[in-house]
Amino acid sequence: MSDTPSATAEMKSPKSQAAEKGLVNVQIDGVWHQFPKGTRMIEACRQAEVIVPHYCYHPKLTSPGNCRMCLVQIGMPPRPAPGQEAPLDENGYEAIVWTPRPVIACANTVSENMGIRTRGDLVEKCREGVMEFLLINHPLDCPICDQAGECRLQEQSVQHGRGISRFVDMKVKKPKNVDIGPRIRLDDERCIMCSRCIRFMDEVAGDPVLGFTQRGTHTTLTVHPDRLLDSNYSLNTADICPVGALTSNDFRFQMRVWFLKETPTIDVNCGTGTNITVWTRENKIHRITPRLNDEVNSAWMPDSHRLNFHFIDSEARLTEPLTRITDTPSATFQPITWNSAISHAAAQTKAIPAAQTAIIASGRMTNEELFLTRTLAAEIGTHHLSLVPRFADADALLVAADRNPNTTGAKMIFGTDDPYEKLDSIRDGVRNGSIRSLIILGEDVITDANFTDTDLGKLDFLLQTSVLANPTANQAQIVLPSAAFAEKRGSMVNLSGRLQRLNRAVEPQGQSHDDWEILRDFILALSGDKNEVYHIEDVFKALAENVTAFNGLTLSKIGHQGIEIVDTGYQIPLLTNERARQAAGLING
Repeated sequence: MSDTPSATAEMKSPKSQAAEKGLVNVQIDGVWHQFPKGTRMIEACRQAEVIVPHYCYHPKLTSPGNCRMCLVQIGMPPRPAPGQEAPLDENGYEAIVWTPRPVIACANTVSENMGIRTRGDLVEKCREGVMEFLLINHPLDCPICDQAGECRLQEQSVQHGRGISRFVDMKVKKPKNVDIGPRIRLDDERCIMCSRCIRFMDEVAGDPVLGFTQRGTHTTLTVHPDRLLDSNYSLNTADICPVGALTSNDFRFQMRVWFLKETPTIDVNCGTGTNITVWTRENKIHRITPRLNDEVNSAWMPDSHRLNFHFIDSEARLTEPLTRITDTPSATFQPITWNSAISHAAAQTKAIPAAQTAIIASGRMTNEELFLTRTLAAEIGTHHLSLVPRFADADALLVAADRNPNTTGAKMIFGTDDPYEKLDSIRDGVRNGSIRSLIILGEDVITDANFTDTDLGKLDFLLQTSVLANPTANQAQIVLPSAAFAEKRGSMVNLSGRLQRLNRAVEPQGQSHDDWEILRDFILALSGDKNEVYHIEDVFKALAENVTAFNGLTLSKIGHQGIEIVDTGYQIPLLTNERARQAAGLING
Protein backbone atom coordinates (compact mmCIF):
# COMPACT_ATOMS: atom_id res chain seq x y z
CA MET A 1 0.00 0.00 0.00
CA SER A 2 1.37 3.42 -0.96
CA ASP A 3 1.92 5.76 1.94
CA THR A 4 -0.31 8.55 0.56
CA PRO A 5 -2.15 11.00 2.86
CA SER A 6 -5.49 9.45 1.97
CA ALA A 7 -4.23 5.95 2.67
CA THR A 8 -2.77 7.07 5.98
CA ALA A 9 -6.10 8.65 6.96
CA GLU A 10 -7.89 5.43 6.12
CA MET A 11 -5.54 3.48 8.41
CA LYS A 12 -6.25 5.77 11.37
CA SER A 13 -8.74 4.51 13.90
CA PRO A 14 -11.87 6.55 14.75
CA LYS A 15 -10.23 7.22 18.12
CA SER A 16 -7.18 8.78 16.48
CA GLN A 17 -9.25 10.86 14.01
CA ALA A 18 -11.24 12.50 16.80
CA ALA A 19 -8.45 14.91 17.81
CA GLU A 20 -8.07 16.13 14.21
CA LYS A 21 -11.78 17.06 14.23
CA GLY A 22 -11.59 18.83 17.59
CA LEU A 23 -13.49 15.98 19.25
CA VAL A 24 -12.85 13.88 22.35
CA ASN A 25 -13.63 10.22 22.88
CA VAL A 26 -16.07 9.56 25.72
CA GLN A 27 -17.52 6.29 26.95
CA ILE A 28 -21.15 6.52 28.09
CA ASP A 29 -22.61 3.43 29.72
CA GLY A 30 -20.08 1.21 27.97
CA VAL A 31 -20.43 2.71 24.47
CA TRP A 32 -17.82 5.04 22.96
CA HIS A 33 -18.89 8.35 21.41
CA GLN A 34 -17.19 11.50 20.13
CA PHE A 35 -18.12 15.05 21.18
CA PRO A 36 -16.68 18.55 20.72
CA LYS A 37 -14.34 19.72 23.46
CA GLY A 38 -16.18 21.66 26.13
CA THR A 39 -19.47 19.77 25.79
CA ARG A 40 -21.32 19.49 29.08
CA MET A 41 -21.68 15.90 30.29
CA ILE A 42 -25.46 16.18 30.38
CA GLU A 43 -25.52 17.36 26.75
CA ALA A 44 -23.16 14.57 25.70
CA CYS A 45 -25.50 12.04 27.29
CA ARG A 46 -28.50 13.63 25.56
CA GLN A 47 -26.76 13.43 22.20
CA ALA A 48 -26.03 9.78 22.91
CA GLU A 49 -29.77 9.31 23.64
CA VAL A 50 -29.08 8.54 27.29
CA ILE A 51 -31.42 10.31 29.71
CA VAL A 52 -29.92 12.03 32.73
CA PRO A 53 -32.68 13.29 35.08
CA HIS A 54 -32.39 16.93 36.09
CA TYR A 55 -34.33 19.91 37.41
CA CYS A 56 -32.19 23.05 37.52
CA TYR A 57 -30.40 22.50 34.21
CA HIS A 58 -31.78 24.18 31.08
CA PRO A 59 -29.69 24.39 27.88
CA LYS A 60 -30.66 28.05 27.36
CA LEU A 61 -29.62 29.10 30.89
CA THR A 62 -26.44 28.98 32.95
CA SER A 63 -25.85 25.87 35.06
CA PRO A 64 -25.92 26.53 38.81
CA GLY A 65 -25.78 22.90 39.94
CA ASN A 66 -28.61 23.42 42.42
CA CYS A 67 -30.66 20.25 42.37
CA ARG A 68 -27.92 17.55 42.22
CA MET A 69 -30.34 15.27 40.40
CA CYS A 70 -27.97 14.87 37.45
CA LEU A 71 -25.26 13.12 39.44
CA VAL A 72 -23.29 10.56 37.41
CA GLN A 73 -20.20 8.45 38.03
CA ILE A 74 -17.12 9.27 36.00
CA GLY A 75 -13.81 7.61 35.36
CA MET A 76 -10.49 8.38 33.73
CA PRO A 77 -7.44 6.32 32.72
CA PRO A 78 -4.87 5.92 35.53
CA ARG A 79 -1.63 7.81 35.13
CA PRO A 80 1.04 5.29 34.05
CA ALA A 81 4.31 4.99 35.94
CA PRO A 82 7.32 6.79 34.45
CA GLY A 83 8.61 4.95 31.40
CA GLN A 84 5.50 2.85 31.01
CA GLU A 85 2.74 3.01 28.40
CA ALA A 86 -0.90 3.00 29.41
CA PRO A 87 -2.54 -0.35 28.62
CA LEU A 88 -5.02 -0.25 25.72
CA ASP A 89 -8.05 -2.42 24.96
CA GLU A 90 -8.73 -4.08 21.59
CA ASN A 91 -10.21 -0.81 20.24
CA GLY A 92 -7.25 1.35 21.26
CA TYR A 93 -8.83 2.99 24.29
CA GLU A 94 -7.13 3.28 27.64
CA ALA A 95 -8.61 1.39 30.58
CA ILE A 96 -10.88 3.50 32.83
CA VAL A 97 -10.72 3.63 36.61
CA TRP A 98 -14.01 4.76 38.15
CA THR A 99 -14.13 7.35 40.93
CA PRO A 100 -16.00 6.44 44.13
CA ARG A 101 -17.97 9.71 44.28
CA PRO A 102 -20.37 11.14 41.71
CA VAL A 103 -20.25 14.53 39.95
CA ILE A 104 -23.00 16.72 38.51
CA ALA A 105 -23.34 16.32 34.76
CA CYS A 106 -24.80 19.79 34.13
CA ALA A 107 -21.74 21.82 35.15
CA ASN A 108 -18.84 19.55 34.11
CA THR A 109 -17.47 18.99 30.63
CA VAL A 110 -16.20 15.90 28.86
CA SER A 111 -12.53 15.16 28.25
CA GLU A 112 -10.50 12.64 26.27
CA ASN A 113 -10.96 8.98 27.24
CA MET A 114 -13.48 9.89 29.95
CA GLY A 115 -16.04 7.37 31.10
CA ILE A 116 -19.55 8.26 32.28
CA ARG A 117 -21.97 5.95 34.02
CA THR A 118 -25.60 7.04 34.24
CA ARG A 119 -26.65 3.75 35.82
CA GLY A 120 -25.42 1.53 38.63
CA ASP A 121 -25.76 1.34 42.41
CA LEU A 122 -23.83 4.54 43.17
CA VAL A 123 -25.80 6.71 40.76
CA GLU A 124 -29.18 5.21 41.61
CA LYS A 125 -28.65 5.60 45.37
CA CYS A 126 -27.67 9.24 44.86
CA ARG A 127 -30.84 9.91 42.87
CA GLU A 128 -32.98 8.23 45.50
CA GLY A 129 -31.37 10.43 48.16
CA VAL A 130 -31.92 13.62 46.16
CA MET A 131 -35.56 12.71 45.50
CA GLU A 132 -36.08 11.97 49.19
CA PHE A 133 -34.80 15.40 50.19
CA LEU A 134 -36.89 17.17 47.52
CA LEU A 135 -40.05 15.45 48.73
CA ILE A 136 -39.52 16.08 52.44
CA ASN A 137 -41.48 19.36 52.43
CA HIS A 138 -43.30 19.01 49.13
CA PRO A 139 -47.11 19.03 49.52
CA LEU A 140 -49.08 15.97 48.47
CA ASP A 141 -51.45 17.93 46.24
CA CYS A 142 -50.87 16.27 42.87
CA PRO A 143 -54.62 15.74 42.25
CA ILE A 144 -55.27 19.50 42.29
CA CYS A 145 -51.95 20.73 40.90
CA ASP A 146 -52.04 22.31 37.45
CA GLN A 147 -48.64 20.83 36.65
CA ALA A 148 -50.00 17.26 36.84
CA GLY A 149 -49.21 15.54 33.57
CA GLU A 150 -46.16 17.75 32.98
CA CYS A 151 -44.50 17.57 36.39
CA ARG A 152 -40.86 16.48 36.36
CA LEU A 153 -40.96 15.86 40.11
CA GLN A 154 -43.91 13.52 39.70
CA GLU A 155 -42.28 11.65 36.82
CA GLN A 156 -38.88 11.27 38.41
CA SER A 157 -40.21 10.33 41.82
CA VAL A 158 -41.74 7.31 40.11
CA GLN A 159 -38.54 6.47 38.25
CA HIS A 160 -35.96 7.34 40.89
CA GLY A 161 -37.76 7.69 44.23
CA ARG A 162 -37.64 5.26 47.15
CA GLY A 163 -41.37 4.64 47.06
CA ILE A 164 -41.64 5.24 50.81
CA SER A 165 -40.88 8.19 53.07
CA ARG A 166 -38.80 8.05 56.24
CA PHE A 167 -39.72 11.62 57.19
CA VAL A 168 -41.94 11.81 60.28
CA ASP A 169 -41.78 15.52 61.25
CA MET A 170 -44.23 18.22 60.16
CA LYS A 171 -43.62 19.71 56.73
CA VAL A 172 -42.41 23.31 56.53
CA LYS A 173 -45.27 25.54 55.39
CA LYS A 174 -44.56 28.24 52.80
CA PRO A 175 -46.72 30.87 51.03
CA LYS A 176 -49.51 29.60 48.77
CA ASN A 177 -51.44 31.24 45.93
CA VAL A 178 -49.27 34.36 45.96
CA ASP A 179 -50.17 37.00 43.37
CA ILE A 180 -46.68 38.00 42.22
CA GLY A 181 -47.66 39.48 38.86
CA PRO A 182 -50.63 40.26 36.62
CA ARG A 183 -50.43 36.99 34.72
CA ILE A 184 -48.79 34.50 37.08
CA ARG A 185 -49.14 33.00 40.57
CA LEU A 186 -46.70 31.41 42.98
CA ASP A 187 -47.29 28.39 45.19
CA ASP A 188 -44.01 28.35 47.08
CA GLU A 189 -44.71 25.08 48.89
CA ARG A 190 -44.15 23.31 45.59
CA CYS A 191 -40.91 25.12 44.72
CA ILE A 192 -37.83 22.86 44.61
CA MET A 193 -35.46 25.85 44.34
CA CYS A 194 -34.11 24.96 40.92
CA SER A 195 -33.76 28.74 40.21
CA ARG A 196 -34.76 28.37 36.54
CA CYS A 197 -37.22 31.25 36.83
CA ILE A 198 -34.65 33.50 38.51
CA ARG A 199 -32.05 32.83 35.86
CA PHE A 200 -34.52 33.28 32.99
CA MET A 201 -35.66 36.68 34.22
CA ASP A 202 -32.05 37.77 34.73
CA GLU A 203 -30.31 36.26 31.72
CA VAL A 204 -32.98 36.24 29.00
CA ALA A 205 -35.73 38.71 29.92
CA GLY A 206 -33.27 41.20 31.40
CA ASP A 207 -35.58 41.95 34.33
CA PRO A 208 -34.06 40.31 37.46
CA VAL A 209 -37.03 40.71 39.80
CA LEU A 210 -37.04 37.20 41.28
CA GLY A 211 -34.78 35.86 44.02
CA PHE A 212 -34.50 33.57 47.02
CA THR A 213 -34.85 34.74 50.62
CA GLN A 214 -34.31 32.92 53.93
CA ARG A 215 -31.91 29.98 54.22
CA GLY A 216 -31.93 26.20 54.19
CA THR A 217 -35.27 24.45 54.46
CA HIS A 218 -37.03 27.82 54.79
CA THR A 219 -35.70 29.21 51.49
CA THR A 220 -38.49 31.04 49.67
CA LEU A 221 -38.87 32.33 46.13
CA THR A 222 -40.08 35.93 46.09
CA VAL A 223 -40.28 39.13 44.07
CA HIS A 224 -37.91 41.94 44.96
CA PRO A 225 -39.46 44.63 47.21
CA ASP A 226 -41.82 47.06 45.48
CA ARG A 227 -41.71 45.06 42.25
CA LEU A 228 -43.98 42.68 40.37
CA LEU A 229 -43.28 39.91 37.92
CA ASP A 230 -44.89 42.00 35.19
CA SER A 231 -42.45 41.47 32.33
CA ASN A 232 -43.99 40.68 28.95
CA TYR A 233 -42.03 37.40 29.17
CA SER A 234 -43.19 36.37 32.65
CA LEU A 235 -45.17 33.32 31.52
CA ASN A 236 -42.00 31.66 30.24
CA THR A 237 -41.16 31.05 33.89
CA ALA A 238 -44.29 28.89 34.19
CA ASP A 239 -43.20 26.97 31.07
CA ILE A 240 -39.79 26.09 32.48
CA CYS A 241 -40.86 25.51 36.09
CA PRO A 242 -40.39 21.73 36.53
CA VAL A 243 -43.11 21.61 39.21
CA GLY A 244 -46.34 23.52 39.85
CA ALA A 245 -44.81 26.43 41.74
CA LEU A 246 -45.49 28.97 38.98
CA THR A 247 -48.76 28.78 37.07
CA SER A 248 -50.50 30.94 34.49
CA ASN A 249 -53.58 32.82 35.68
CA ASP A 250 -55.08 32.37 32.23
CA PHE A 251 -54.74 28.56 32.17
CA ARG A 252 -54.94 27.83 35.90
CA PHE A 253 -57.60 25.20 36.72
CA GLN A 254 -58.94 25.24 33.16
CA MET A 255 -58.01 21.85 31.73
CA ARG A 256 -55.86 18.77 32.33
CA VAL A 257 -53.03 18.68 29.80
CA TRP A 258 -53.50 15.00 28.94
CA PHE A 259 -56.89 15.86 27.44
CA LEU A 260 -55.39 18.44 25.07
CA LYS A 261 -54.31 18.03 21.47
CA GLU A 262 -51.03 19.71 20.48
CA THR A 263 -50.72 21.46 17.12
CA PRO A 264 -47.35 22.90 16.03
CA THR A 265 -47.78 26.21 14.22
CA ILE A 266 -46.51 29.82 14.25
CA ASP A 267 -47.46 33.07 15.95
CA VAL A 268 -48.96 35.84 13.79
CA ASN A 269 -48.69 38.84 16.13
CA CYS A 270 -45.49 40.24 14.63
CA GLY A 271 -42.87 39.64 11.97
CA THR A 272 -40.73 37.33 14.12
CA GLY A 273 -43.02 34.36 13.50
CA THR A 274 -42.43 32.72 16.88
CA ASN A 275 -42.90 28.95 16.76
CA ILE A 276 -45.74 27.87 19.03
CA THR A 277 -47.83 24.91 20.13
CA VAL A 278 -51.60 25.41 20.27
CA TRP A 279 -53.31 23.23 22.89
CA THR A 280 -56.94 22.41 22.09
CA ARG A 281 -59.87 20.26 23.11
CA GLU A 282 -63.33 20.00 21.53
CA ASN A 283 -62.54 22.76 19.03
CA LYS A 284 -61.50 25.24 21.73
CA ILE A 285 -58.05 26.70 22.34
CA HIS A 286 -57.02 26.45 25.99
CA ARG A 287 -53.45 27.72 25.85
CA ILE A 288 -50.51 28.56 23.63
CA THR A 289 -46.89 27.80 24.53
CA PRO A 290 -43.57 28.45 22.74
CA ARG A 291 -42.05 25.73 20.57
CA LEU A 292 -38.28 25.30 20.27
CA ASN A 293 -36.70 26.75 17.13
CA ASP A 294 -33.14 28.02 17.44
CA GLU A 295 -33.47 29.98 14.19
CA VAL A 296 -36.53 31.99 15.25
CA ASN A 297 -37.45 32.27 18.93
CA SER A 298 -35.19 29.83 20.78
CA ALA A 299 -37.51 28.40 23.48
CA TRP A 300 -39.41 31.56 24.45
CA MET A 301 -42.29 33.86 23.52
CA PRO A 302 -43.85 37.13 24.78
CA ASP A 303 -46.96 37.02 26.98
CA SER A 304 -48.82 39.48 24.75
CA HIS A 305 -48.57 37.08 21.83
CA ARG A 306 -49.39 33.86 23.65
CA LEU A 307 -52.56 35.28 25.25
CA ASN A 308 -53.95 36.80 22.05
CA PHE A 309 -56.31 33.97 21.10
CA HIS A 310 -59.47 34.52 23.16
CA PHE A 311 -60.98 36.68 20.40
CA ILE A 312 -61.54 33.52 18.39
CA ASP A 313 -64.44 32.56 20.69
CA SER A 314 -65.60 36.10 21.42
CA GLU A 315 -69.12 37.41 20.99
CA ALA A 316 -67.89 39.68 18.20
CA ARG A 317 -67.04 36.68 16.03
CA LEU A 318 -68.62 36.68 12.56
CA THR A 319 -70.01 33.24 11.76
CA GLU A 320 -72.18 33.67 8.61
CA PRO A 321 -72.19 35.79 5.43
CA LEU A 322 -74.13 39.04 5.83
CA THR A 323 -75.64 41.55 3.45
CA ARG A 324 -76.58 45.11 4.31
CA ILE A 325 -80.23 46.11 4.17
CA THR A 326 -80.16 49.49 2.47
CA ASP A 327 -83.71 50.63 3.10
CA THR A 328 -83.23 51.08 6.85
CA PRO A 329 -81.97 54.26 8.55
CA SER A 330 -79.23 52.45 10.46
CA ALA A 331 -76.79 49.71 9.50
CA THR A 332 -78.81 46.50 9.50
CA PHE A 333 -77.60 43.17 8.15
CA GLN A 334 -79.25 39.88 7.33
CA PRO A 335 -77.69 36.46 6.73
CA ILE A 336 -77.37 35.13 3.18
CA THR A 337 -75.91 31.98 1.67
CA TRP A 338 -72.32 31.79 0.55
CA ASN A 339 -73.36 31.28 -3.09
CA SER A 340 -75.53 34.37 -3.00
CA ALA A 341 -72.85 36.44 -1.31
CA ILE A 342 -70.14 35.48 -3.80
CA SER A 343 -72.46 35.91 -6.81
CA HIS A 344 -73.62 39.34 -5.64
CA ALA A 345 -70.04 40.44 -4.92
CA ALA A 346 -68.91 39.34 -8.40
CA ALA A 347 -71.83 41.12 -10.09
CA GLN A 348 -71.16 44.36 -8.18
CA THR A 349 -67.43 44.19 -8.97
CA LYS A 350 -68.05 43.63 -12.69
CA ALA A 351 -70.46 46.58 -12.80
CA ILE A 352 -67.73 49.05 -11.78
CA PRO A 353 -64.72 49.80 -14.03
CA ALA A 354 -61.47 48.15 -12.97
CA ALA A 355 -59.71 51.50 -12.72
CA GLN A 356 -62.25 52.50 -10.07
CA THR A 357 -61.80 49.34 -7.99
CA ALA A 358 -59.19 48.86 -5.26
CA ILE A 359 -58.12 46.00 -3.03
CA ILE A 360 -56.79 46.44 0.50
CA ALA A 361 -55.30 43.18 1.76
CA SER A 362 -53.60 42.29 5.04
CA GLY A 363 -50.03 41.56 6.07
CA ARG A 364 -51.58 38.91 8.31
CA MET A 365 -52.59 36.84 5.27
CA THR A 366 -50.68 33.72 4.31
CA ASN A 367 -48.55 33.46 1.18
CA GLU A 368 -51.28 31.42 -0.48
CA GLU A 369 -53.90 34.05 0.28
CA LEU A 370 -51.65 36.87 -0.92
CA PHE A 371 -50.98 34.97 -4.16
CA LEU A 372 -54.73 34.59 -4.73
CA THR A 373 -55.14 38.29 -3.88
CA ARG A 374 -52.65 39.09 -6.64
CA THR A 375 -54.61 36.79 -8.94
CA LEU A 376 -57.85 38.55 -7.98
CA ALA A 377 -56.36 41.95 -8.77
CA ALA A 378 -55.22 40.67 -12.16
CA GLU A 379 -58.66 39.17 -12.87
CA ILE A 380 -60.36 42.46 -12.03
CA GLY A 381 -57.68 44.39 -13.90
CA THR A 382 -56.87 46.83 -11.10
CA HIS A 383 -53.47 48.12 -10.05
CA HIS A 384 -54.84 49.59 -6.82
CA LEU A 385 -53.54 46.95 -4.41
CA SER A 386 -52.03 47.58 -0.99
CA LEU A 387 -51.57 46.20 2.49
CA VAL A 388 -52.16 48.06 5.75
CA PRO A 389 -48.91 48.84 7.65
CA ARG A 390 -48.85 48.00 11.32
CA PHE A 391 -45.83 49.24 13.28
CA ALA A 392 -45.09 49.76 16.97
CA ASP A 393 -42.06 49.75 19.27
CA ALA A 394 -39.85 46.67 19.25
CA ASP A 395 -38.70 45.22 22.57
CA ALA A 396 -35.10 44.17 21.72
CA LEU A 397 -36.01 40.50 22.25
CA LEU A 398 -38.72 38.83 20.16
CA VAL A 399 -41.40 41.46 19.54
CA ALA A 400 -40.60 43.07 16.18
CA ALA A 401 -41.53 46.63 15.23
CA ASP A 402 -43.42 45.25 12.22
CA ARG A 403 -46.58 43.79 13.70
CA ASN A 404 -47.57 42.17 10.39
CA PRO A 405 -46.34 38.57 10.31
CA ASN A 406 -45.97 38.26 6.53
CA THR A 407 -44.58 41.52 5.18
CA THR A 408 -41.61 39.66 3.69
CA GLY A 409 -43.89 37.21 1.90
CA ALA A 410 -46.00 40.08 0.55
CA LYS A 411 -42.91 41.79 -0.86
CA MET A 412 -41.90 38.62 -2.69
CA ILE A 413 -45.38 37.80 -4.02
CA PHE A 414 -46.37 41.34 -5.00
CA GLY A 415 -42.91 42.03 -6.44
CA THR A 416 -42.36 45.26 -4.53
CA ASP A 417 -40.14 46.54 -1.74
CA ASP A 418 -43.08 48.42 -0.22
CA PRO A 419 -46.41 46.56 -0.23
CA TYR A 420 -47.95 49.51 1.66
CA GLU A 421 -47.06 52.25 -0.80
CA LYS A 422 -50.46 52.53 -2.55
CA LEU A 423 -52.59 52.79 0.59
CA ASP A 424 -52.52 56.61 0.66
CA SER A 425 -53.49 56.87 -3.00
CA ILE A 426 -56.36 54.40 -2.45
CA ARG A 427 -57.61 56.46 0.50
CA ASP A 428 -57.38 59.64 -1.56
CA GLY A 429 -59.20 57.94 -4.41
CA VAL A 430 -62.05 56.93 -2.13
CA ARG A 431 -62.32 60.48 -0.85
CA ASN A 432 -62.26 62.17 -4.26
CA GLY A 433 -64.57 59.63 -5.89
CA SER A 434 -62.07 58.11 -8.35
CA ILE A 435 -62.38 54.79 -6.51
CA ARG A 436 -65.97 53.59 -6.23
CA SER A 437 -65.50 49.93 -5.28
CA LEU A 438 -63.33 48.67 -2.43
CA ILE A 439 -62.52 45.08 -1.51
CA ILE A 440 -61.05 44.82 2.00
CA LEU A 441 -59.49 41.52 3.01
CA GLY A 442 -58.97 40.94 6.73
CA GLU A 443 -58.50 44.56 7.77
CA ASP A 444 -60.48 47.17 9.69
CA VAL A 445 -59.47 50.27 7.74
CA ILE A 446 -61.40 52.66 9.98
CA THR A 447 -59.44 51.57 13.05
CA ASP A 448 -56.07 50.86 11.43
CA ALA A 449 -55.80 52.82 8.16
CA ASN A 450 -57.25 56.29 8.86
CA PHE A 451 -60.42 55.80 6.82
CA THR A 452 -63.63 57.31 8.18
CA ASP A 453 -67.30 56.37 8.01
CA THR A 454 -67.76 59.28 5.63
CA ASP A 455 -65.00 57.98 3.34
CA LEU A 456 -66.52 54.52 3.09
CA GLY A 457 -70.00 55.96 2.71
CA LYS A 458 -68.96 57.46 -0.66
CA LEU A 459 -68.37 54.01 -2.18
CA ASP A 460 -70.82 52.31 -4.52
CA PHE A 461 -69.68 48.90 -3.30
CA LEU A 462 -67.72 47.73 -0.25
CA LEU A 463 -66.88 44.10 0.44
CA GLN A 464 -65.08 43.01 3.59
CA THR A 465 -63.79 39.67 4.83
CA SER A 466 -63.19 39.60 8.58
CA VAL A 467 -62.94 37.40 11.64
CA LEU A 468 -64.66 39.90 13.95
CA ALA A 469 -67.38 42.51 13.65
CA ASN A 470 -65.79 45.96 13.41
CA PRO A 471 -66.48 49.55 12.31
CA THR A 472 -65.51 48.83 8.69
CA ALA A 473 -67.92 45.88 8.54
CA ASN A 474 -70.72 48.23 9.59
CA GLN A 475 -70.20 50.18 6.35
CA ALA A 476 -69.92 47.18 4.01
CA GLN A 477 -72.57 45.91 1.59
CA ILE A 478 -71.33 42.36 2.00
CA VAL A 479 -69.43 40.93 4.98
CA LEU A 480 -67.83 37.49 4.64
CA PRO A 481 -66.72 35.59 7.79
CA SER A 482 -63.14 34.36 7.48
CA ALA A 483 -60.95 32.02 9.49
CA ALA A 484 -58.71 33.00 12.40
CA PHE A 485 -55.00 32.16 12.41
CA ALA A 486 -55.53 28.91 14.36
CA GLU A 487 -58.24 27.79 11.94
CA LYS A 488 -56.22 27.82 8.74
CA ARG A 489 -53.29 26.17 7.01
CA GLY A 490 -50.71 27.92 4.91
CA SER A 491 -47.30 29.55 5.02
CA MET A 492 -45.63 32.86 5.89
CA VAL A 493 -42.13 34.34 5.60
CA ASN A 494 -40.79 36.07 8.69
CA LEU A 495 -38.61 39.18 8.80
CA SER A 496 -35.38 37.18 8.62
CA GLY A 497 -36.54 35.41 5.44
CA ARG A 498 -37.62 32.08 6.91
CA LEU A 499 -40.56 30.33 5.26
CA GLN A 500 -42.72 28.76 7.97
CA ARG A 501 -45.92 26.76 8.06
CA LEU A 502 -49.19 27.69 9.73
CA ASN A 503 -51.24 24.65 10.78
CA ARG A 504 -54.92 24.32 11.59
CA ALA A 505 -55.53 23.64 15.28
CA VAL A 506 -59.32 24.10 15.38
CA GLU A 507 -62.11 24.17 12.81
CA PRO A 508 -63.54 27.54 11.69
CA GLN A 509 -66.46 28.85 13.73
CA GLY A 510 -69.97 28.56 12.28
CA GLN A 511 -70.04 29.10 8.52
CA SER A 512 -66.67 30.87 8.41
CA HIS A 513 -64.54 29.89 5.44
CA ASP A 514 -60.80 29.77 5.02
CA ASP A 515 -59.61 32.96 3.30
CA TRP A 516 -58.06 31.13 0.36
CA GLU A 517 -61.40 29.42 -0.32
CA ILE A 518 -63.20 32.76 -0.29
CA LEU A 519 -60.69 34.23 -2.74
CA ARG A 520 -60.81 31.16 -4.97
CA ASP A 521 -64.61 31.26 -5.21
CA PHE A 522 -64.60 35.02 -5.83
CA ILE A 523 -62.06 34.67 -8.66
CA LEU A 524 -64.04 31.82 -10.23
CA ALA A 525 -67.26 33.84 -10.03
CA LEU A 526 -65.55 36.72 -11.84
CA SER A 527 -63.88 34.57 -14.50
CA GLY A 528 -66.52 31.90 -15.00
CA ASP A 529 -63.84 29.17 -15.01
CA LYS A 530 -64.29 25.72 -13.52
CA ASN A 531 -63.01 25.05 -10.02
CA GLU A 532 -59.77 23.09 -10.30
CA VAL A 533 -58.28 24.15 -6.94
CA TYR A 534 -59.49 21.92 -4.17
CA HIS A 535 -56.69 21.98 -1.60
CA ILE A 536 -54.34 24.56 -0.12
CA GLU A 537 -51.47 22.47 -1.51
CA ASP A 538 -52.74 23.27 -5.03
CA VAL A 539 -52.50 26.99 -4.28
CA PHE A 540 -48.97 26.63 -2.92
CA LYS A 541 -48.00 24.65 -6.03
CA ALA A 542 -49.18 27.52 -8.23
CA LEU A 543 -47.34 29.97 -5.98
CA ALA A 544 -44.13 27.93 -6.24
CA GLU A 545 -44.40 27.93 -10.03
CA ASN A 546 -44.88 31.70 -10.26
CA VAL A 547 -42.60 33.15 -7.54
CA THR A 548 -38.93 32.28 -7.92
CA ALA A 549 -38.05 32.04 -4.22
CA PHE A 550 -40.67 29.32 -3.74
CA ASN A 551 -39.58 27.19 -6.71
CA GLY A 552 -39.37 23.47 -5.95
CA LEU A 553 -41.04 23.76 -2.55
CA THR A 554 -44.24 22.25 -1.20
CA LEU A 555 -46.10 22.82 2.05
CA SER A 556 -44.90 19.48 3.39
CA LYS A 557 -41.26 20.30 2.58
CA ILE A 558 -41.38 23.36 4.83
CA GLY A 559 -41.60 21.14 7.91
CA HIS A 560 -42.16 22.27 11.48
CA GLN A 561 -38.90 24.23 11.68
CA GLY A 562 -39.21 26.17 8.43
CA ILE A 563 -36.76 26.87 5.60
CA GLU A 564 -34.75 30.02 4.95
CA ILE A 565 -35.58 31.11 1.39
CA VAL A 566 -34.14 34.64 1.37
CA ASP A 567 -31.48 36.48 3.37
CA THR A 568 -33.05 39.77 4.46
CA GLY A 569 -30.24 40.72 6.82
CA TYR A 570 -32.70 41.06 9.71
CA GLN A 571 -31.36 39.77 13.03
CA ILE A 572 -33.72 38.66 15.81
CA PRO A 573 -32.27 40.38 18.92
CA LEU A 574 -32.95 37.53 21.35
CA LEU A 575 -31.07 35.09 19.14
CA THR A 576 -28.13 37.48 18.82
CA ASN A 577 -27.92 37.70 22.61
CA GLU A 578 -28.23 33.95 23.01
CA ARG A 579 -25.51 33.15 20.47
CA ALA A 580 -23.14 35.57 22.20
CA ARG A 581 -23.74 33.79 25.51
CA GLN A 582 -23.24 30.45 23.84
CA ALA A 583 -19.96 31.58 22.25
CA ALA A 584 -18.80 32.74 25.68
CA GLY A 585 -19.46 29.25 27.08
CA LEU A 586 -22.19 30.45 29.45
CA ILE A 587 -24.90 28.22 27.99
CA ASN A 588 -25.11 25.21 25.72
CA GLY A 589 -27.75 26.87 23.53
